[in-house]
Amino acid sequence: MKTSKYSDSQIVQILKQADNGVPVPELCREHGMSSATFYKWRSKYAGMDAALLTRLKELEAENARLKKLYVEAQLHTDILKECLSKK
Repeated sequence: MKTSKYSDSQIVQILKQADNGVPVPELCREHGMSSATFYKWRSKYAGMDAALLTRLKELEAENARLKKLYVEAQLHTDILKECLSKK
């Protein structure tokens, strides 16, 4: 997955500028991003500050790690069941 060229604090700052009345097309032009990116951020990060946004990213990374561990454990269990059923 491609990483964002914007830091968490930059995303929060851009969203706050929009809340303060700066037009979205002007923000997008100023920061070199598409309006779709802005609206995606707004739907995902609305009302968050930088600390909450950092915590959200940490939780998403931990969730991905736990999903990977679960899949590996399930694969191991399936292999053991297959071996036992062949005997």
